[in-house]
Amino acid sequence: MKVRTRSSAIIGTICLVASLALTTASADQPAAPRQAAAKVALKNVATAQNPTAGAAGPGGTVWIAERPGTVRVLDDQGLGEPVLDISDETTTDGERGLLGIAFDKEFAHFYISFTSLEGTSTVDEFAMRDGKIQPDTRRTVLTQTQPYSNHNGGDIKFGPDGYLYIALGDGGAGGDPHGNGQNLDTLLGKILRIDPSGGEPYAIPPDNPFVDDPNAKDEIWAYGLRNPWRFSFDAGTGDLLIGDVGQNDWEEIDWAPADSKGGENYGWSQMEGTHPFRGGTEPANHVPPVHEYDRTHLGCSVTGGYVYRGDAIPDLKGQYVYSDYCDGTVRSLRMENGKVTGVNDLGVNGGEVISFAQGGNGELYVLAIGGSISRIDPA
Repeated sequence: MKVRTRSSAIIGTICLVASLALTTASADQPAAPRQAAAKVALKNVATAQNPTAGAAGPGGTVWIAERPGTVRVLDDQGLGEPVLDISDETTTDGERGLLGIAFDKEFAHFYISFTSLEGTSTVDEFAMRDGKIQPDTRRTVLTQTQPYSNHNGGDIKFGPDGYLYIALGDGGAGGDPHGNGQNLDTLLGKILRIDPSGGEPYAIPPDNPFVDDPNAKDEIWAYGLRNPWRFSFDAGTGDLLIGDVGQNDWEEIDWAPADSKGGENYGWSQMEGTHPFRGGTEPANHVPPVHEYDRTHLGCSVTGGYVYRGDAIPDLKGQYVYSDYCDGTVRSLRMENGKVTGVNDLGVNGGEVISFAQGGNGELYVLAIGGSISRIDPA
């Protein structure tokens, strides 16, 4: 691990496209009526090297993860030099690389999610002091071996409850060949919930849904996911929203209310969205997506975003903003009580949208794998 700048070749973007998806996308759910969309524009604020994730940092900054292994800080002066470089510890083949970053609520610790050179999903922690990473405090919190180089997931977020949530895909290949999505004895195909400060290397929250089940992993919060590439918590309500990349026909957005006790089964690989997958049988406890779209047009891989809670665009407030890696159109969902009441095309295109970032003030940024970082501004 180095805390200095290092140039890295941008490798594997084509692999990322192909395997981040094997998916679906594009026609909107017919049941959701279209309403007048908020008027927005995309303002380019920086260019990064394959940006994959962002997190609100101390002092009003936004920290940006670059897939080859570097982390840089975005502020009013632009994107600074790397403050962390693990590019000799990760690889960009398949869907691997530096895939997620997060701060705890007090900005006392910084977390990175990446795949090791061997392809193992890894979450590491650093202590922070005066807004800076303390390299000597690094420790590994969690690891998970990956059978294939795709569907690694890798997103990490702290929930309103103060626990760390970790998204892991089903292990890769296509069609979930090992049945990981519905198997509670593996961490693959799941959203995990752990307490990194409560034990060594972490503690299990006592109210996790499967702590009393001898046939399930205690870390599991939700399951039945194919590749939950990006998820987020609504800063206004605490609700959880997950963009789960589909296989061949359907992209889906899943939702759980803030008062959920966990244990949701989102259906994969018996289901793809609301549709049986390859003759699958819908599980009795299946929680269907709040929104799905097919690949009739240009979409192929949903990129989950955030519920907008900023002040710059009042007409967008409370709407879930998302996109698609292949289509690039930025869209939003109007929701009430977990039901979609409207689908909006916001009239802007972010390119190959790989991720979103939310600043501490609630404003949103669109990250494209080609390098652009754009803020969603009022038109």
